[in-house]
Amino acid sequence: MGNADYVHPSVNVEKGHRVAVPPQQPFIKSLKTTMKETFFPDDPLRQFKNQPRSRKLMLGLQYVLPIFEWGPRYSLPFFKADLIAGITIASLAIPQGISYAKLANLPPILGLYSSFVPPLVYAMMGSSRDLAVGTVAVASLLTASMLGSEVNAAENPTLYLHLAFTATFFAGIFQASLGILRLGFIVDFLSHSTIVGFMAGAATVVCLQQLKGILGLDHFTHGTDLVSVLRSVFTQSHQWRWESAVLGIAFLFYLLLARFFSKKRPNLFWISAMAPLTSVILGSLLVYLTHAEKHGVQVIGHLKKGLNPISITDLAFGSPYLSTALRTGIVTGVIALAEGIAVGRSFAMFKNYHIDGNKEMIAFGMMNIAGSLTSCYLTTGPFSRSAVNFNAGCKTAVSNVVMAVAVMFTLLFLTPLFHYTPMVVLSSIIIAAMLGLIDYEAAIHLWQVDKFDFLVCISAYVGVVFGSVEIGLVIAVALSFLRVLLFVARPRTLVLGNIPDSLIYRSVDQYPNTNNVPGILILEIDAPIYFANASYLRERISRWIDEEEDKLKSSGETNLQYVILDMGAVGNIDTSGISMLEEMKKSTDRRGLQLVLANPGGEVMKKLNKSRFLEAIGQEWIYLTVGEAVGACNFMLHTSSKPKPSDSWSNNV
Repeated sequence: MGNADYVHPSVNVEKGHRVAVPPQQPFIKSLKTTMKETFFPDDPLRQFKNQPRSRKLMLGLQYVLPIFEWGPRYSLPFFKADLIAGITIASLAIPQGISYAKLANLPPILGLYSSFVPPLVYAMMGSSRDLAVGTVAVASLLTASMLGSEVNAAENPTLYLHLAFTATFFAGIFQASLGILRLGFIVDFLSHSTIVGFMAGAATVVCLQQLKGILGLDHFTHGTDLVSVLRSVFTQSHQWRWESAVLGIAFLFYLLLARFFSKKRPNLFWISAMAPLTSVILGSLLVYLTHAEKHGVQVIGHLKKGLNPISITDLAFGSPYLSTALRTGIVTGVIALAEGIAVGRSFAMFKNYHIDGNKEMIAFGMMNIAGSLTSCYLTTGPFSRSAVNFNAGCKTAVSNVVMAVAVMFTLLFLTPLFHYTPMVVLSSIIIAAMLGLIDYEAAIHLWQVDKFDFLVCISAYVGVVFGSVEIGLVIAVALSFLRVLLFVARPRTLVLGNIPDSLIYRSVDQYPNTNNVPGILILEIDAPIYFANASYLRERISRWIDEEEDKLKSSGETNLQYVILDMGAVGNIDTSGISMLEEMKKSTDRRGLQLVLANPGGEVMKKLNKSRFLEAIGQEWIYLTVGEAVGACNFMLHTSSKPKPSDSWSNNV
């Protein structure tokens, strides 16, 4: 780096700009502003301003029930598109619903119940045009894992069923509460890397669990980890049924082949969408004609006809396992929110419209509360079903209504047809769906971009596969929190240099052609200063000063006299941070150096003023920009032997 031992000609050292202290606001007004910025960044009440009372009532109704917003504009062409999309996703929802209910160790009919009532609620309250509501594999696995650890579904099916309804009720209450209280940012702690690893791990575990159906085993481990599953599979090798295995592999190959063709030619998306229902029909016909159920091929059996029975009296609030249901509801509710909102936002981005995250949480919560009272278990917006809905050309949430009507028709008239559906086909449907959740390309991208995010992803995956779903989730969230803490506790401090022929100061590491300014050390603090990082910053700044002084002594250049702290990125500061600055002021005074602040923000200036630090450092040592601070210090270096501002400078600042 070269030396910049001159004052840039555009710097007028006789004039400066005073850094203002924001005016003091009354406590109530300040608190109101802070609460608004924290919980209402989108200002949802803005639309109600200066509106007549009747208009406010309609706007409020549209906010709670978005169907009143787009409903009046609904047209016949929209209905034609939604009708096709709804029938298409119904063909996927029916076999998937039955499959995922079995995955949750619940009666298969609950999968159909859960594809009837919740979509109707979401159609009225949801803000996404593309989300197709239904059960999901990961939430089903979590339900089976967490409830199954306390209650055996085979030995006590009634209690297990009631706990599933109760967990769904608590999930709905939790989701709706997050939306009403506008606490949706809690879900954001499930980072992208966490979700990628967790979903891949859960998909792997789900696929392994389906070996029970593929191999036709009657008894299987309740554990979800890799070791338990493989031990259960290979210790029962004498009970493997080749008929079931051949049938399962054949249908799995068909489902994967259908997906391959649909990916190669997106206009043939319906091939992949219809494949699960086609598999169910073909499998049922094959079993019926060959009497395969008598040769080791397990079938669903009887499914009762009729719509969802009311289950409000089945909620197990008085059960000794209530805490288990509560814990299951919260965990599955968070996962369902993260998946549903992420999927909804992804498709909204393609169609260039906005999704309100808090409204979505309320919609998810209300549909799960309604579902828990009508014999449904947890639902959200699964990616596979929503992708089919999107590709089928849906226009509004009416596609969910069409799907629900198709499921209602199935419940009323067609359930006896599923009697001969082989369990192995359901296992094949689940495996085919889960393989799409193992996004190895995203993991490779994480490795290339951010190694720590890759570590979080792999930790979540390993935790789920070798531990349990809960362990994997806890590990991933803990690592994400650790990263947040590291960002706060170990913020970056950068040495700045002057870009040649400009007043711009940037990192000397990023821009090697920058010039250092003799006698002046310029440091940038790249984060708010809090109790968690104040001690680290004090030690790091002291080390920068030591290293700069050693470098100047060895090179025989001008001694260090000024330390400028660029505080443009310091959005806030607490009392520990102020104490750190006071200690740095005393430390630099003992060394014979002058501490200078540049570009402090409004919140920082307010607190420095209240703490009387401005009086201690002197208002004349606080500058609006790094350029002005360097210009003033350079001016003083060339006009005085002591680091003291000239009268003309201090009078103008």
